[in-house]
Amino acid sequence: MAAVKVSNFVFECEATDGAARCGVLATPRGDIRTPAFMPVGTAATVKALTMDMVRDAGADIILGNTYHLMLRPGAERIHRLGGLHHFCGWDGPILTDSGGFQVFSLAALARKTEEGVTFQSHIDGSRHLLTPERSIEIQADLLGADISMQFDECTPFPATHEEAQSSMELSLRWAERSRAAFGEREDQALFGIVQGSVFEDLRAHSAKALTGMGFDGYAVGGLAVGEGFDAMVQTLGHTVPHLPADKPRYLMGVGRPVDIVEAVARGIDMFDCVIPTRSGRHGQAWSDAGPVNLKKACFAEDQRPLDETLDCPASRDYACAYLHHLVRANEYLGAILLSWHNVAYFENLMARIRTAIREGRLDALRQQISGA
Repeated sequence: MAAVKVSNFVFECEATDGAARCGVLATPRGDIRTPAFMPVGTAATVKALTMDMVRDAGADIILGNTYHLMLRPGAERIHRLGGLHHFCGWDGPILTDSGGFQVFSLAALARKTEEGVTFQSHIDGSRHLLTPERSIEIQADLLGADISMQFDECTPFPATHEEAQSSMELSLRWAERSRAAFGEREDQALFGIVQGSVFEDLRAHSAKALTGMGFDGYAVGGLAVGEGFDAMVQTLGHTVPHLPADKPRYLMGVGRPVDIVEAVARGIDMFDCVIPTRSGRHGQAWSDAGPVNLKKACFAEDQRPLDETLDCPASRDYACAYLHHLVRANEYLGAILLSWHNVAYFENLMARIRTAIREGRLDALRQQISGA
């Protein structure tokens, strides 16, 4: 299939299986194999892991959080220290979120206007104004993200059609301002974000309007916020067909294995979620059957490894009994090893998905993962 130019980002679809597709998003800092899972590096770190561990687990790209980094240590400081890649020691691609979701979910006394959002930091109470222009400045200019996201409002769930439409239209106006602030860049990309809650007409309108603005990729936002699995996949089913086939598609903040395989089956290429490291910090190890709770007494004398088929030391070289002990004793190493295993599991899952698409057997993998 023909390669498509996306700035200096080239997205090439190499194989399909139904609506699912696998390929490569080539970037100036390296290739991203798609479908791809992006470990979340909230505060310039994928929690409990070194960047070498993240890389060895199979990740091609990580995600950084604009809201957290602008508050601590500060976007200007990171810029003075050489940018986010140099600061955290990751030489591959980085995608940053816009900060909008965290502003509305974490900040105190957030006040929305047409201009942007004024809010108080949850860290020290300092007041800030985040606008589309400021969000792009932080992401692209100060942090140096390879892929920046437009500033948007994540429509809360549940919402009436009128509320969702108003929120979606505000996000579209902010998208235009984000696009203008970003301008034309050869070595960085900007993604638009489709909103509209669970309403088919609003999702279609948002997708078509964003496509007309000419973004380098398109994200589906406002899902996994309480609508439930069935509504999520239904919304994807009537949103993705309105997105360009020659641009990457990103489902934001979604990350259970069953969510991933079902979204891939509907044409999604990129994912991020905090599940791998959050679960690791709470004593859970992920598998095709779902999360395994290592705190349970049944693992106290279990000498088997978590998963000897994974090329990850945490998965193959430590007995479940030892991991059980670490978790029960609240040892730091427990969170480190389980987080490492979980990231490796998710990256291996994506590799299996890519192979299944190439071999035309994604449905069989979906049945294996279903319900996990």
